[in-house]
Amino acid sequence: MNKKATFIFTFKSPHKAKLIATAISPEVKHKIPKTVVTLDISKNILSLNIESNDVPTLRAACNSYLRWINTAIKVNHLV
Repeated sequence: MNKKATFIFTFKSPHKAKLIATAISPEVKHKIPKTVVTLDISKNILSLNIESNDVPTLRAACNSYLRWINTAIKVNHLV
């Protein structure tokens, strides 16, 4: 896998970072075909790493994960 994208999210607290990671962890476990996705948490920083063999697959995976993270953040603000 030679195409990579990394997204770093900084939250106000480690609890918020863990909350968002927990919300999207089922998607990470489900796996998108032709991709390798890892999610790391260090204190209040959430790191999303996506790898793929080709750009269209990488772009699709990035769009999906960014949408899921955005949704989790918005829902968290509502509660």
